[in-house]
Amino acid sequence: HVQLVESGGGSVQAGGSLRLSCAAPGYTYDTYCMGWFRQAPGKEREGIATIVSDGDTAYAESMKGRFTISVDNAKNTLYLQMNRLQPEDAAMYYCAARVASYCTLRPSDLNYWGQGTQVTVS
Repeated sequence: HVQLVESGGGSVQAGGSLRLSCAAPGYTYDTYCMGWFRQAPGKEREGIATIVSDGDTAYAESMKGRFTISVDNAKNTLYLQMNRLQPEDAAMYYCAARVASYCTLRPSDLNYWGQGTQVTVS
């Protein structure tokens, strides 16, 4: 079982920035696919970005330029830097993972999920 714990959400004014963290204590596999997703009330969960163990990243087209995914392998922690936030970015943000060397942005393809961290933009 892979445990994922998000943090870093909160309230921010439009135009501001936040950095989300996702700790994966005890993740011992050599390969990983990890990603960030979000879900606003009444909307489907959507993929933001993914990163795999060889460092390759992928972004949803609408997220490019403002969001940056990264990982600190020594700390087993995934990050999402979010800049120029807008009210439409308000959502619950989730990190997810699967033990594989490739990723997709489809939520159904990842099988480990954190509890989420709320982002509010006013």
